[in-house]
Amino acid sequence: MKGLELSRSYYEEFGKPVLEEQFADLLSLVAIGCVGSGSDRFGFDDEISADHDFEPGFCIFIPGESVIDRRQEFLLERAYAKLPKEYMGRKRQPLSPVGGNRFGVIRTADFYRKAVGSPDGCLSAEQWLYLPDYALAEAVNGEIFYDEYGEFSEIRSRISHMPADIKLKRLAGNLLIMGQSGQYNYSRCLSHGEPEAARLACNEFVLSAMKVVFLLREKYMPYYKWSFRALRQLSGTDELSDWLSQLLFGDDRADETAERKKQMIEEISSRIIEELRNSGLTESPGTDLERHAYSVNDKISDCNIRNLNILAAVN
Repeated sequence: MKGLELSRSYYEEFGKPVLEEQFADLLSLVAIGCVGSGSDRFGFDDEISADHDFEPGFCIFIPGESVIDRRQEFLLERAYAKLPKEYMGRKRQPLSPVGGNRFGVIRTADFYRKAVGSPDGCLSAEQWLYLPDYALAEAVNGEIFYDEYGEFSEIRSRISHMPADIKLKRLAGNLLIMGQSGQYNYSRCLSHGEPEAARLACNEFVLSAMKVVFLLREKYMPYYKWSFRALRQLSGTDELSDWLSQLLFGDDRADETAERKKQMIEEISSRIIEELRNSGLTESPGTDLERHAYSVNDKISDCNIRNLNILAAVN
């Protein structure tokens, strides 16, 4: 059973009855779900994942002290701690008395402050520019099982899509890296007899290309170890993900391998440029990604963001 399924089942069987019976007056003020860091929150967990941070449990997100005070918070924490310590063959981990728990009672403001640096999800342009994609992904992943109060879901919705200018800045920076690393430096490094540098250039191209695809699909790319799995879940990316995967393997010192990779780099670049044009994000001619990067950057409305270094939002 996947972690999200285990979490929902544990909540439905044990958590929900306790909340309804003992905390009927608070139930309409909390949000229940399984969100945050960990492969289970993305649905990427498997049997190997179960060796750590895998347990039955759920999050009870509560509003500020003016709505639910510290005494009520303590009572909720105590009730959660008394829930069964084992479920479906999985044991719960003990809760830390100083916070930082993945499950249990969590202040909504504390969760979002830790995830994105803002207790209410209202982010400045500077915060948006420098927040890593994986942090944003962890703030909006998983599932919310119940949220009548709506505060948690409202913040979640607020940060589920980045502002248009921030998206364009990230697109521009990653397109530039794709052009420099893949279209230019990969071949040059091989010509210089530096296959290790060529492999690094290829890796840079792959990473930036993946970020571009996620941005074009209006999704946040998760932590690198889950990035390919998440990429393959995006619609219309089967062939592209296969090409990107192939670029990470093979002996770049072999002429046949190097030539095949050069062709794939150009094909991937062409596909992305076509998507940029279809989305009205570039009018630049040709297949030089660097030109398209600056074309995308020119679309940014806010002159302060537009005039920042083109790589300002790359993380």
